[in-house]
Amino acid sequence: MAVPKSIRLLGIITLGIFFYLVFLIYSAPVTIQAPGSGKLEKMTKDPNLEPTGEPPEPLRRVVGNNYSPNNPNSDRINATLLALVRNSELEDMLQSMRDLERTWNHKFNYPWLFLNDEPFTDEFKKKIREATKAEVNFDLVPKEHWEVPSWINEDLYQESVELLKEKVQYMNKKSYHQMCRWNSGFFYKHPALLNTRYYWRVEPHVHFFCDVDYDVFRYMQDHNKTYGFTINLYDSPESVAGLWPEVNKFISDHNHHLHPNNAIKWLQDDHNRRENFQKANGYSTCHFWSNFEIGDMNFWRSKAYEDFFNHIDRTGGFFYERWGDAPVHSIALGLFEDSSKIHWFRDIGYQHIPFFNCPNSPKCHGCQTGRFTDGEAWLNRDDCRPVWFKYAGMG
Repeated sequence: MAVPKSIRLLGIITLGIFFYLVFLIYSAPVTIQAPGSGKLEKMTKDPNLEPTGEPPEPLRRVVGNNYSPNNPNSDRINATLLALVRNSELEDMLQSMRDLERTWNHKFNYPWLFLNDEPFTDEFKKKIREATKAEVNFDLVPKEHWEVPSWINEDLYQESVELLKEKVQYMNKKSYHQMCRWNSGFFYKHPALLNTRYYWRVEPHVHFFCDVDYDVFRYMQDHNKTYGFTINLYDSPESVAGLWPEVNKFISDHNHHLHPNNAIKWLQDDHNRRENFQKANGYSTCHFWSNFEIGDMNFWRSKAYEDFFNHIDRTGGFFYERWGDAPVHSIALGLFEDSSKIHWFRDIGYQHIPFFNCPNSPKCHGCQTGRFTDGEAWLNRDDCRPVWFKYAGMG
């Protein structure tokens, strides 16, 4: 019996759709996909796999005794290595120091400043001084910079802890909230730093893998850079759910602070990790991982940043949620600074568990080239560098 023409036509169309779907499946690009989220921006090739040299000249180097520790006329500029650390973290701090002294600072002898909310022990001071030839200073965080501000409601804070502690890491540690607030809005106001311009933040239990043969602080100055990073991540959206709405309120009243060459598209990307964007109410959650940062404190001292910090601080989000200094710094930089002044130090090998920056260079030892994490494979989805490269370049 002959098949009706309409049925034959339907069969041909169905077969065509089937082959088209097969074609789409097998021709789709391979990307890492986070559970419950959209596709991630894919780099055609991780830049860390490419041969990595030094940034462009001019670069200041050791010539004779121009960086000797006791040279009163040295080529060092107004900068310091900065660590907020507890007495109990001595061994972890020494490990970080040894790495950075070996790879960089034994050549340039920039001073170290160690801060604590409690007095340092004699043992701490002795062992730290033994780890460097450079000048070392110890100081206390002013009580008024560290304590919980008067406008924080303790009952509301405790309710917030109960609500978020299962989803937000360190939510139930009040000292962590205090630290994030201090790193966001007070470290650059410390009396020991008031006459200092540049800083390199160094935390306990981090690693540095690559020999760096130029003065990093002079690089920042000579090339007019404001901020340097190594790792660019997605944040936990639950920890910053209320931050971006407050940013929008601030921008609506202070749009004169926005820089014409800002990186707001990086901050508002909704294609990658769309679930983060939705949970964070319009914020991509991309941020520079601030356990490593090399910066010009004039930016934090600017009216734009001071106005911004005061606005978000009064909302209580550092305590009622768990706003970290990393997203706060990153949002401010992404909005108020020229994105070309933000530099990826691709040549500085670095690890803070569980993430790496490991370039392809003969100057690097102890890390695997191009490796982003030594944790579970799904952590690779936390890499936000492709989005930064897409919208702002490499700096």
